[in-house]
Amino acid sequence: MGTEIVRQATVPDHLLLMRLDRAVGQMFPEFSRSRLQAWIKSGELTVDGELRRPRDKVQGGEEIELVAALQDVSMGPERVEFETVHIDDAVIVVNKPVGLVVHPGAGNLGGTLLNGLLHRFPELAKVPRAGIVHRLDKDTSGLMIVARTLESQHALVQQLQQRSVRRIYQAVAYGKLELSGTVEAPIGRNPDNRLKMAVIATGKAAVTHYRVLRSFEEYSHVELRLETGRTHQIRVHMQKLGCPLIGDVVYGGGFKEPRNKDPDLIELLRHFPRQALHACRLAFDHPGTGERVEFEVPLPEDMNELLTTLGKIG
Repeated sequence: MGTEIVRQATVPDHLLLMRLDRAVGQMFPEFSRSRLQAWIKSGELTVDGELRRPRDKVQGGEEIELVAALQDVSMGPERVEFETVHIDDAVIVVNKPVGLVVHPGAGNLGGTLLNGLLHRFPELAKVPRAGIVHRLDKDTSGLMIVARTLESQHALVQQLQQRSVRRIYQAVAYGKLELSGTVEAPIGRNPDNRLKMAVIATGKAAVTHYRVLRSFEEYSHVELRLETGRTHQIRVHMQKLGCPLIGDVVYGGGFKEPRNKDPDLIELLRHFPRQALHACRLAFDHPGTGERVEFEVPLPEDMNELLTTLGKIG
């Protein structure tokens, strides 16, 4: 069995407070309601990249992504390398490496985190999307929660909806920022390029809090906390601030020659292979015990090398 993205759409405002299954029934009238309900339950239809129940109400502005089964993409177990930082009966906490795609889809027919989870934890075949309740971009590294049971998945999805999951990132960006601040700017599909997101008036509410950990001559090492979890949120909000992430060629962070012409820095910036973004801390209420738990992982080697080089030149 496989998957391919077949539909992407934004919930129109006039469907406010309608049940999800009825709303997507109006948005995708070519599919029966029972089939749409099945896709919602299986995780093949997601809302803002997260799982929902058919009876959950929509607010308008959510990004709906529908993924349907085909023959050319693997949803089976595969041996895939990734680090786990915590495992218990209810949850798994993964430190996702750079370059690992979370879900199979068009252009990534296998070898994903989902495939690797099914290989290492076969019982996840009974949980929609192998227990994955949120995601990171392919080239963003760091912490992700995976639910091991349906009950845990439901509890974690509720926490994400209620914004009680605390997600802290570190990034290295072009430009100098104020010491701290908040970006509150709605995000939706870029009308000129559906593969990108953008700050647009009709987008979904998005809030990012940031504080500068260290300033360099032309760069900033920043800590960011997501209050919402829109697609590419940090990358889009940093672009709006005029400080795109180093290495983020999609959102304005491609190579820019430093004023000081330092050859080591030029070489590093020119070839930095991905957006300099890492999910370093994660806190949530444990779905089994109810206790607040927190996990932290250090920066990966590429971002440490970047910060070390920037530190040498000031």
